[in-house]
Amino acid sequence: MAHHHTTTDVLVVGAGPVGLSAAAELRRHGVHCRIVDRLPARLPYAKAVGIQPRTLELWDRMGLVRAVLEAAVPIRGQLVYADGEERARIPLELPPEVPYGFAALPQYETERLLEEYLGGLGTVVERGTGLVSFDRDRDGVTARLRTASGADEELRVPYLIGCDGAHSAVRKGLGLSFEGGAFPEEYMLGDVEADWNLPHGYAVRSSRRSADGSADDLLVCVPLPGPGRYRMSMRVPPELSARRDAAPDDGAGVPSGVSHGVQAGRAPELSDLQAVVDRLAPRPTRLSRLRWASVFRISHRIVDRYGEGRVFVAGDAAHIHPPTGAQGMNTGVQDACNLAWKLALVVRGEAGPGLLSTYDAERRPVGEEVVGRTVRHAAHGIEAGPDDRRTLLLREAQLLVGYRGGPLAGAPYGPADAPQPGDRAPDCAGLTTPVATFPLRLLDALRGRAGHVVLLYGSDVAELSGAAEAARAAGGLPTVVVLPDGADRSALASLPVPVYRDAAGEFARLHLPDGATGFVVRPDGQLGARFPLGGAAAALDDYLGALSVRPRDA
Repeated sequence: MAHHHTTTDVLVVGAGPVGLSAAAELRRHGVHCRIVDRLPARLPYAKAVGIQPRTLELWDRMGLVRAVLEAAVPIRGQLVYADGEERARIPLELPPEVPYGFAALPQYETERLLEEYLGGLGTVVERGTGLVSFDRDRDGVTARLRTASGADEELRVPYLIGCDGAHSAVRKGLGLSFEGGAFPEEYMLGDVEADWNLPHGYAVRSSRRSADGSADDLLVCVPLPGPGRYRMSMRVPPELSARRDAAPDDGAGVPSGVSHGVQAGRAPELSDLQAVVDRLAPRPTRLSRLRWASVFRISHRIVDRYGEGRVFVAGDAAHIHPPTGAQGMNTGVQDACNLAWKLALVVRGEAGPGLLSTYDAERRPVGEEVVGRTVRHAAHGIEAGPDDRRTLLLREAQLLVGYRGGPLAGAPYGPADAPQPGDRAPDCAGLTTPVATFPLRLLDALRGRAGHVVLLYGSDVAELSGAAEAARAAGGLPTVVVLPDGADRSALASLPVPVYRDAAGEFARLHLPDGATGFVVRPDGQLGARFPLGGAAAALDDYLGALSVRPRDA
């Protein structure tokens, strides 16, 4: 069937950070989509606030990161207090080659920036429009929408993505199981200002054992933009809990089992939060300017599969878990990026539908690991893990997420400790070009390139020419040469591809090329393949074959 842009290729349900990321990536890859959200406007709540370094790398590749950096605040570390004593001051320090640190931004700001980016690509969120139901068959999905005016619309689309949260209508419509459990405790969340003089940019975790040693009283504060502003979470006092009814049905037919997120009922007031802070703050503190507060509950659940046929789930629709370490939204954004580039190749007819099964194969193990880890950390604290501090931080930063052994990870090549297919392609600094008077990063060379990018490391002109020609023949993949520092650039003037010099030796140190080596960087920033330059044609053929990709002219 010819591909017309008047048709909608993908319907995205839910315009939180995950749905917006899915739609933005689809548009960036040239796919026409619609995105609907049943709420009439963005919620003004600072719910998911932590932004991980890995997410910032993805937004850099998209060309969105500068807007986020200008709006966010850094999280430099965590202060840990127990029974009124400072027990630890944990700096959140990553290796110097990681381009971004940990950051915080209220969820509504993240959504606003993603929505503006999406608008620049020509897609507007359709607010007040909910998915009522859908039917699917071999050729597509028929979705029934109810619009803001109350009108019903029937929409026929090739693909549907449910980014519609913990109570997902898409997940229910697919009949996916959502196994797990709930924590009995209720928590309060508040977006508030504190007048203490604690170091700027540090999260605070303060706990106190009750007199009989039975339970922990807990206060967790994450910095937000603005002086003294934090998102605080703490246990709900019994009197506030007792006054609340059982969680009502929110209109999406919530099973009584899934009680997750912001609850209905009386919202906590400033005095409720102040009472907890009086018990737990490391020094006397007056709270003020409460912007928003709510009671929330935590469940931990994951679907048995991330999709079926032409319908997929991502983010909270697929996995919910404690907010420890700000893993949820970031994991969901990466679900969206993983799915979007694969859908784009299939919609454009450049890959077979078999590629879509790799979404579940790659992302569900990640979701399972995150759910398990956040449940452990919620119970025992983040320091309880067996890992050393560096590994712990790299994992929290989501820099260790990888798909080695997955269906798209080709054969390893080169040193065992090198980044291999399936791993994140490490960013590096110190690349130079003859015209710029400043060094660049690998991310600068990748930014704005929507598809796969081939990196060729070597200095032999004939070898590099052959590999560049192989990339051109393999569907015209964008190709970049990285030249070892000592090599003679003038001989390479004839190459038809851009050349960067590894002036600081960082690319070599981090990618550990085995002599002249080629790399395929996937659209989501993971390594797709790694091969000797002489074997470029065969390696690219293998990798694209694994994607079930057909050349454009076939």
